[in-house]
Amino acid sequence: MIAQELIDTSEAMIIGDKGLLAMDESNPTCNRRFAMFGIPQTEEARRTYRELLVTTPDIGSCISGAILSDETIHQNAMNGISFVDILTGKGILVGIKVDQGAKKMAGFPGERITDGLDGLRKRLAEYNRLGARFAKWRAVFTIGSGIPTDACIEANAHALGRYAALCQEGGLVPIVEPEVLMNGTHTIDRCSKETEKVLQALFNQLYKQRVNLRGIILKPNMILPGKDCPEQHDPVSVAAETINCFLEAVPAAVPGIAFLSGGQSAEQASARLNAMHVNYNKKVPWAITFSFARAIQQPAMEIWNGHKENVQAAQQALYHRASCNNAARRGEYSTAMEF
Repeated sequence: MIAQELIDTSEAMIIGDKGLLAMDESNPTCNRRFAMFGIPQTEEARRTYRELLVTTPDIGSCISGAILSDETIHQNAMNGISFVDILTGKGILVGIKVDQGAKKMAGFPGERITDGLDGLRKRLAEYNRLGARFAKWRAVFTIGSGIPTDACIEANAHALGRYAALCQEGGLVPIVEPEVLMNGTHTIDRCSKETEKVLQALFNQLYKQRVNLRGIILKPNMILPGKDCPEQHDPVSVAAETINCFLEAVPAAVPGIAFLSGGQSAEQASARLNAMHVNYNKKVPWAITFSFARAIQQPAMEIWNGHKENVQAAQQALYHRASCNNAARRGEYSTAMEF
């Protein structure tokens, strides 16, 4: 019964032209972004901003699921209604980030391993009780001289596998997020090579740890050159490199791939997602969707800027960005939508 419920949830997460809103930034990350705009770095400011997000009118027509942090899943709107209940009332599934961050990997300079397996079974049970229906765990891989190493890839793949197995045991769909970072000068070919290696290690672990692939969502990076690489690529080339890589490494049993934005601008992320749907939507076995954070939120945060009188305009900006990505899922996005 649990297996079918997981499959049903994973399918609901990728339904139609909707996508996932990642609003699970850690408190330090959220505070850094607030600091850029002179917004107070307080719990109340974070709560107020998240209320802006979850109460955006009609956001349920664009978003199928929202990923929350531990702080957010316990918070309420000013009227006392929990964010979980607000989202659920809009038909949006609630998810929860359960990893505890990427830490330095002992003995491997420049590489990181994600913490959070200790006590995870108990935490998942509590999040399920609070209304979460899926979870998320992020592992990061840096491309550089001699890295990522096989040791880093294997250690993070194993942790992702253990996390996914525990999620499914507890009735939550695991989003598995192996992110090959954009930082650096590497080429698009190098990104493709390293991403394929990471994905192969990941699915090897998921098989070994008896994870039901029909009850997961994959949240990876697109195949991109490093942000400091002299040679950048148009959306059609990015779409081709991305799809070709994932066809080699991702089993057809996976119901959906929800791409992260990973530092892309809002417009870039939408254009590249759109190109995948225009050229490959009928040629891939999985749904292709989005799980963006900054690429949806950033315009809204800039407009809000901590001021109550800007809430409506900020919500309009959030809805606009979500709508652009809905259009991209249909292969109907164009830059004309940005004006």
